[in-house]
Amino acid sequence: MGAWLAKVHLTQGWLPASIFSLTALALIVLALTGLTHGRWRTLLRQAAIALGIGGLGLLATWLVSDVFMLFGVSLGWMVIISVALGFLAAGFAVCILITARGWRRVLAALTVLLCLLSTGLRVDIIYGEFTTLGSLFSVSLYPDYKDHKTARPAMSVAQWRSLASRGELPSHPSVGRSYSMRIPNSRSRFAARPADIYLPPAALSDKPPALPVFVLLAGQPGSPDRLFTAGAIPAMMDAYAAQHDGLAPVVVSPDQNGASSHNSLCVDSPVYGKAETYLSSDVPAWIRAELPVASQPRQWAIGGFSQGGTCSTQLGARHPDVYGSMLPADGELEPTQGRQEQMIRDYFGGDRKRFLAQVPARAMLERAPSRQLLFTAAGSNDKESQHNMMVIAKAANQAGMKVRAVITQGSGHDWHTVKTAWKPGLEWVGESMGLGPMSRPVEDFPNIIETHLG
Repeated sequence: MGAWLAKVHLTQGWLPASIFSLTALALIVLALTGLTHGRWRTLLRQAAIALGIGGLGLLATWLVSDVFMLFGVSLGWMVIISVALGFLAAGFAVCILITARGWRRVLAALTVLLCLLSTGLRVDIIYGEFTTLGSLFSVSLYPDYKDHKTARPAMSVAQWRSLASRGELPSHPSVGRSYSMRIPNSRSRFAARPADIYLPPAALSDKPPALPVFVLLAGQPGSPDRLFTAGAIPAMMDAYAAQHDGLAPVVVSPDQNGASSHNSLCVDSPVYGKAETYLSSDVPAWIRAELPVASQPRQWAIGGFSQGGTCSTQLGARHPDVYGSMLPADGELEPTQGRQEQMIRDYFGGDRKRFLAQVPARAMLERAPSRQLLFTAAGSNDKESQHNMMVIAKAANQAGMKVRAVITQGSGHDWHTVKTAWKPGLEWVGESMGLGPMSRPVEDFPNIIETHLG
């Protein structure tokens, strides 16, 4: 796939607009040609059948989403209704396909394909999962980090800010750069896919400061590329750096699963290998050795979305000597993979105590008192994640952590929650890391409602 094609947007721009327009135009032409040929009774019957198909689609999608919970979480009513409308439109085109002749039959066949494509695009826009054609086919957008080397830290963040106040900063670019890198697994031997790396402008100076680190994990299924593209990480960090004299965290998105079909639970297990050791030892060791970063735990945060959010509260709670802050979004209460008893047998050798040691709320309380920070979020349309968030947030608060818990308005179990929540999360955690004061209180950010733990 060509580089230009990989960058074509799926959630905005000319491609989705063109497909939606063509779909609407094809449906209108099919309907109008039915009327002009005097087939209005046939057209009414076809419309009635299509309404029935749409109703069945609504029922089926709701059952799959909210009754059988096939995907583990509710798809949300925006998705359910979008799929039902797709059933309706495609059903109408199929009805015409069966009865029409000539060019109208060909158009009906093409319309069925357009309806399916439009429905898929609409669902993707709701979730924000695949943002480009490249992300759809797992084509990396970033060059290999092996071809780039950054300078070692020459000063602290405080010294960089002091130079900025005097207008004496070292030369640095206006935006950061992103790379791909297969991080060595010398201790864990965990079979990870390449990680994505974001270096802020300050890191690209010949005299960079020792910067904070965000280790961010995608969901499952997912990949490091998915987190960077669907989460809009480079753009978010560049915007932050533009307001902070080129300062922003170094972001590393390692692979915690090994493949989109795997769920490592972020634990050391005989199923997929030593994922926990990889994320708590191999990854931090490589970051410290190769990137211009600070080493103190209070300068390190771990976060993630969905399964990655669950992993971030597991690893953050269990490894406070590595990660001083946590940024989960739409996470679960505990590692989850199928039936719990089967999971405990497969991943933990049947040892329930080993499983319970991975439950974030328990791990937090067992290590209390803690000086860590927790910024946690859930979408307003994702009630289960809101419940999970509050259980973990209350445990963190009880353990002595500084906690902020927010609900993002108008989003569900999707990347829109991540993009909305991590903007204030970045500023709140960044302020504690010495990058600079927040631009406004957390509750004043767009589409953010802060919840209280009392």
